[in-house]
Amino acid sequence: MGTQGTSRMLFVLFTFLLLVRMNEPSFPDREKNPKYWRDQAKETLEQALKLQTLNTNTAKNLILFLGDGMGVSTVTATRILKGQMAGELGEETQLEMDKFPYVALSKTYNTDSQVPDSAGTATAFMCGVKTNRGTLAVNAATVLGNCMSSKGNEVQSILRWAKDAGKSVGVVTTTRITHATPGAAYAHSADRNWFSDSDMPPEAITQGCKDIAWQLIENIPDIEVILGGGRKYMYPLGTPDVEYPEDPKANGTRNDGKDLVKVWQERKDPSKVSRYVWNRSQLLSLDKEHVDYVLGLFEPNDMAYELKRRNTTDPSLSEMVDSAIHILQKNHLGYFLLVEGGRIDHGHHAGMASFALHEAVELDRAIHVAEDLTSEEDTLTVVTADHSHVFTFGGYPPRGNPILGKTPELSDADFKPYTSIFYGNGPGFKLERGERVNISDIDTTNPNYQAQAAVPLKVETHGGEDVAILAKGPMAHLFHGVCEQSYIPYVMAYAACIGENKAHCSQSQRAYHSHSALLSFSFTSVLPLVAWLVL
Repeated sequence: MGTQGTSRMLFVLFTFLLLVRMNEPSFPDREKNPKYWRDQAKETLEQALKLQTLNTNTAKNLILFLGDGMGVSTVTATRILKGQMAGELGEETQLEMDKFPYVALSKTYNTDSQVPDSAGTATAFMCGVKTNRGTLAVNAATVLGNCMSSKGNEVQSILRWAKDAGKSVGVVTTTRITHATPGAAYAHSADRNWFSDSDMPPEAITQGCKDIAWQLIENIPDIEVILGGGRKYMYPLGTPDVEYPEDPKANGTRNDGKDLVKVWQERKDPSKVSRYVWNRSQLLSLDKEHVDYVLGLFEPNDMAYELKRRNTTDPSLSEMVDSAIHILQKNHLGYFLLVEGGRIDHGHHAGMASFALHEAVELDRAIHVAEDLTSEEDTLTVVTADHSHVFTFGGYPPRGNPILGKTPELSDADFKPYTSIFYGNGPGFKLERGERVNISDIDTTNPNYQAQAAVPLKVETHGGEDVAILAKGPMAHLFHGVCEQSYIPYVMAYAACIGENKAHCSQSQRAYHSHSALLSFSFTSVLPLVAWLVL
């Protein structure tokens, strides 16, 4: 018998033994009892029936959690990972976001792109207007990279609508604060990559366009909470970084010589308490009950992945959210808070699923922090993604199989092991002597492991499928079905009676006053009769 025949016989024997092993129960005994599933369904039904009483309160507070690149497959894998991190099988675990009662699907395409980028999507879910790929908070008449085409085509975000209504506002991200999602809250740019003036072409500067960091300080100068990365875009060219003074890549990048942190500090009302912080200790030691404004920039560029985060210098997303809400909630008119788990996207682009999924787990922890600090009676909380990725997991792994591990069976084509996680394209495509790389001796749970990909690309791409919108709180039921991504801020604004669409608010007030008048009329009408009867 030749080598090929021996290999196939061994494969068949190995597969048979695996199937025998896989047929052994690897799940809790309670799941064998139909009553377990029926009781679970009954409890879920009882919760669903309670939703027939709609929460139509006016939302005092608005929180938008954005998982950058957090498609449905990422949410599912995150759920399993979170459960396995807690010693569970994983599939049955509930994420905090899973508990939100209302769910819809969001169509993510840009006006000029079937598969979107994060600037076009941020413009949609922040400003309520779809636009072209790569452009930020401008309409689709703007041409990518063309400064003049953006003039007069700027669109305002829900953060601006909230600020104009007297609410406090905040932006929290794990990326640089000038990145696409946070940038759409306050800036308008024909190119999402104009982080600093040194990133702009000379003609754009001559034509009067401003970089995104400049706009952070100038466009809406009284944003109460700004937390994220991106220090180097705020300082003059060559300025050594406070944390990495020996690293030239961390130096300031501004050609205009401006120290935007100093400008931010000087613009603040001296009767208010404003603080600039650049490390975790400084943030956590703030007297949040008395701080009115905080600017926290914790890295020269993007913040570190959660798996690489240094507790001494970098706060977690959960800690930043906790600080933000404590500062914002002092406003009796309420607040709007944007929270981005931005590095989910970066992990996927690198083909490093472990980094991406651990970032998503941390986003879910931050959602839990907000849950503890708010009430569904007056706070509308929305969780969504800007787009998906070509990330998936499959095969037929048994229940509880490590989500970052290999499947028990070998491929029936090349007789090599494979992971349940893989990418449609990206840097994980590798060949060895013309064949798929054998990962038998590779630790696929190592965070630096690049999952295998079908198509070779230097950077893995976004996915074009719909993403989930999950919501709870006042008017959350308005998120339903399949909608355009640009629908999101209009629902949030409607719930809070901010922005342009406020006709229902005055109608509500009229109805309230009419009801009060009716009660008053009824009481005064019967008062003489009551007096006559008594007398």
